[in-house]
Amino acid sequence: MSTLSAEQMHVSYRNGPREVAVLRGVTISFATGKLTTIQGASGSGKSTLLHTLGGLGKPDAGRVLLDGASLYDLSQNALSRTRNARFGFVFQAYHLLPELTALENVLLPARIARKNPVEKARLLLEEMGLTDRAEHRPSELSGGEQQRVAIARALVNDPDILLADEPTGNLDAKSGTAVLDCVLQIQSARQLTAILVTHDDRIAGAGHVRLRLADGELTPTCA
Repeated sequence: MSTLSAEQMHVSYRNGPREVAVLRGVTISFATGKLTTIQGASGSGKSTLLHTLGGLGKPDAGRVLLDGASLYDLSQNALSRTRNARFGFVFQAYHLLPELTALENVLLPARIARKNPVEKARLLLEEMGLTDRAEHRPSELSGGEQQRVAIARALVNDPDILLADEPTGNLDAKSGTAVLDCVLQIQSARQLTAILVTHDDRIAGAGHVRLRLADGELTPTCA
């Protein structure tokens, strides 16, 4: 299983003449094979943190370490290959391609890696309870179904690390619970190192490790 950590990670952005610090020296080692939830208010930098950990945006200073090696020391091509093979991403917006079927959307990361594991993709859809929706396009699926397709897509390359950014944020309570249950079952069954960011107390409480992001810093939290 892969290890993921950050050392003195700083990220900021410019707002006109002002520089706004989003992450202020974040240092953390994530529990391997466990679910870590990160809670914070809207605008606290949760998405920025997750994207930086997953190779989607280089920090201004500090390092992200995957198995002890600095992720952003890789070339762009190597970083893209590593991101596709080692990380699975689930976003608040489902990011499904509207012209593709559910099955074709699940297969996208594998086809980027020049693979075409159709039977695995079908099995993942079955695991998501979507066997009879494989040939439907996103416009024919509910929000909860679209997010479960997105989860299946995140798993098709057998990633070591699952990163979920407010995965229930666009869903009603019933659909959100179903999606959360899927994430929890998958993490447990596969012993994935999983990081889920949320503003929701109930969802945050599902983590083996529970952290809070505030003022650019990560701190442990109890209930």
